[in-house]
Amino acid sequence: MACALALGSLVSLDAAVAQSTHSQQGMVASAHPLASQAGLSMLQQGGNAVDAAVATTLAISVVEPFSAGIGGGGFLLLRLAETNEIRALDFREKAPLQANRDLYLDPEGQVQPGASTNGHLAVAVPGTVAGLFEIHQKYGTLSWSQVVRPSIFLASQGFTVSSRLSKAIQRRQETFRKNPAARQIFLPQDQVPQAGDLLVQRDLAQTLRSLGKDPQSFYTGKIAMNIAEDMSRNGGLVTLKDLKSYRPTWRDPVCGLFQQARVCSMPPPSSGGVHLLQMLQMVENQDFQDRWHHPDILHVLIEAMKIAYADRATYLGDPDFVSVPTAELTSPAYTHRRRQEIQLQRARSASEVKAADPRVLDSIRQQQESNDTSHLTVVDKDRNAVSLTFTINLGFGAGVVAEGTGIVLNNEMDDFAAAPGIPNAFGLVGGEANAIAPGKIPLSSMTPTIVTEGGKLRLAAGAPGGSTIITTVLQILLNVLVYGQDAEQAVTSPRLHHQWRPEALMIERWGFDYATVQDLQDRGHSIRMGSGWGNANLILVKPDGSLEGAADPRGEGTAFGH
Repeated sequence: MACALALGSLVSLDAAVAQSTHSQQGMVASAHPLASQAGLSMLQQGGNAVDAAVATTLAISVVEPFSAGIGGGGFLLLRLAETNEIRALDFREKAPLQANRDLYLDPEGQVQPGASTNGHLAVAVPGTVAGLFEIHQKYGTLSWSQVVRPSIFLASQGFTVSSRLSKAIQRRQETFRKNPAARQIFLPQDQVPQAGDLLVQRDLAQTLRSLGKDPQSFYTGKIAMNIAEDMSRNGGLVTLKDLKSYRPTWRDPVCGLFQQARVCSMPPPSSGGVHLLQMLQMVENQDFQDRWHHPDILHVLIEAMKIAYADRATYLGDPDFVSVPTAELTSPAYTHRRRQEIQLQRARSASEVKAADPRVLDSIRQQQESNDTSHLTVVDKDRNAVSLTFTINLGFGAGVVAEGTGIVLNNEMDDFAAAPGIPNAFGLVGGEANAIAPGKIPLSSMTPTIVTEGGKLRLAAGAPGGSTIITTVLQILLNVLVYGQDAEQAVTSPRLHHQWRPEALMIERWGFDYATVQDLQDRGHSIRMGSGWGNANLILVKPDGSLEGAADPRGEGTAFGH
């Protein structure tokens, strides 16, 4: 069980450590203790990892409404223990059919501030319910109504507001006041709920009851009609046709070798798997021995991050709309070539770091043709594993609730490139590959990951955090696979992050000593100190076959086992 700790209070490793949980049977790790408990109860009732993951996801939708919910979407990775097969399910939101590439531009062609982040026009077609029902139909063992039940209880009976939730509501209260349905739920008596208050969500409870009986109601029934009518009244673009036509998509995971481990993660339209593998391969030949957080190692890691995010801005998008060179960008031939660009004593500026040369990718392609953002993690007693990341994007998404449903709607349209080279809310820039188009999926950084060794499960992990997700998962994997850290250490350890643009290296101020920071600065890194970020969780399999899990002390999550 992990301790709840506000981000601003992280001052040292001693003051901010996750509490690891051990188990011989199954385990659930998520961003909220009530959600983890919901998932654990499924395992205790004889359910498998999929049953637990669905229950946990729906519970998060109730108790952590600022981060994720049934009004959003996400990605899921599943490991089937019997065959060691890894499957990837994309239930990401899609642009409405009425959307167009200039949706957020004014008559002069300039991006309108806030248009893609606040209000109904920012909402993309939600996919969470469709994704959960799809995975449960194929692989769940308990009844659908059974896995929905804990979330109904939490919404109808209420739960205690945490300081984290109270602060999140406070940050978005002005937006809520413009939306009567959101104001009624999150600002009772026009006041921000305080820590210790009870939050009851009656409309959401009724929505979940309906979904427990018929999940298609979200896309073709009364819930769908309520969403479509609310959108129409308020200038949104999501229609009943959009909802009826939504389908989740099974995709091939992106997998690669790192040392003795097989690392699998999410393929496009997530950029997570591609760039996780890129960065792992670029740092693989480093002399890691006894050099955890050595400036030489950190410098190479940072420079690898820049290269990966430069590629992201140019090449990554929805593979149903653009050709994404996934195999080329993750090939050892390509990553070895890019590794040679890194100068060990000098940080390169963003202008010096370019995306992959198309001619290089063509050359690699020809060689191959001649030869080959809340996160939750569940592992059951058979070692089936689910790594699932889902979101509504920014805090409380678009800041609106579909009237009569209790559903907080996403603002995922902000993950498109509103215009080439214009950064989104996370500072990420994009180009033509991620331009808005009807029915297109916006690019994501979500990185649910499963690692196996010798055909056996080694770990499952992931994190929320927008553009920092990929580098957070990268550092957790290095902490475990290279430095032998346990689950508690791996999620607690301090992090750094670079995303090519803006020109800044983010460092958690509490975790790196002065000499290390000064060394990186001397090499030319422009450093921005922060209090901390991310809310990761991790379950790993120990050498004796038992499970060890931990949730990030930067959040309020827990890992529960039985």
